[in-house]
Amino acid sequence: MSLTVRPIGRAEHLAFVDRLPSVSHLQLPSWGDVKSDWQAESLGWFEADGRLVGVGLVLLRPLPGLKRYLAYLPEGPVIDWEAAGLERWLEPMLARLKSRGAFSVKMGPPVVARRWSPEAVKAAIADPGAHRLGDVEPTSYDQGALDLADRLRAMGWRRSEAGAEDGFAAGQPRYVCQVPLAGRSLEDVQGGLNQQWRRNVKKADKAGVKIVRGGREDLPVFYRLYTETAERDRFIPRPPAYFQRMWSALGAEHPDRMRLYLAHHDGEVLAAATMLIVGGHVWYSYGASTSRRREVQPNNAMQWRMMCDAHELGAHVYDFRGITDTLEESNHLLGLLRFKVGAGGEAVEYVGEWDFPLNRLLHKALDVYMARR
Repeated sequence: MSLTVRPIGRAEHLAFVDRLPSVSHLQLPSWGDVKSDWQAESLGWFEADGRLVGVGLVLLRPLPGLKRYLAYLPEGPVIDWEAAGLERWLEPMLARLKSRGAFSVKMGPPVVARRWSPEAVKAAIADPGAHRLGDVEPTSYDQGALDLADRLRAMGWRRSEAGAEDGFAAGQPRYVCQVPLAGRSLEDVQGGLNQQWRRNVKKADKAGVKIVRGGREDLPVFYRLYTETAERDRFIPRPPAYFQRMWSALGAEHPDRMRLYLAHHDGEVLAAATMLIVGGHVWYSYGASTSRRREVQPNNAMQWRMMCDAHELGAHVYDFRGITDTLEESNHLLGLLRFKVGAGGEAVEYVGEWDFPLNRLLHKALDVYMARR
């Protein structure tokens, strides 16, 4: 029998999530409050006996001038992705979203396909014949996750092209970097830092860098550093109201959902970062730093403090979020990959994001619109 998919309340959504080891912060009810330029709806998957067996946060954005929507489930939905009959989970979701006015559905199954150890990534970067991480032999892989891609294609889904979340081009990283914490002592985690990382953490400590927890009143300090970082690293910064909404919405849902860390040195904040916590999963969310006094290594000190705090919380993973999949020295993001992997992080590939066009004409029009932008 197929499942029934219908809207649910925030409390029911959150109660289901709280029973799990963790889900993506992008699938929390509060994330709909953060994404104020989208309409948000919580969906529930119900068995015939009324049991709630899955949830999903759907973000809806209308086409200009039309009451037709792009429906997006970032890093979701939260369902049984190993189920043999995946159709009974996804078909009622598509039917519900079509009735809601969706012309296209985008989702991101939170399923890991392949992993590369820090040593494997380091060897790949050094190999002149290796150009992309996906072409390098993984340290481990999940055959079920690889089969999932074939199952989705057979159902009419197609893998999305990678993209930034800008306008309609909603997208989350397919490749991320994660430091495993489960079953490891803090000494084990510290031993996973490469030589440069250990040296930089010691240098920061010797220079007098102090890492402190900040509050809402420190968001303007974070934002000044963030805009400096955006100019230096050539990306478009989010507006300050976005971070105010994050702090308010996530904090209202759970008082320790979002943290802010600041790296102080000689009376000045040199770096800052936000950290998100859902169950046993901790994410480094946004980072910011100044170019001044980089020699005292505030970023290494701050990340190490955040990793230590995640370990103290009992987290099973510290997630550095997105990394580039290119191994080309000419790519300016390769330095960020080295930084994250140097902390003992594994490169992790998810099965990616997938699209299902419910109205092929409008879906094609969206593709053309985005290509022109």
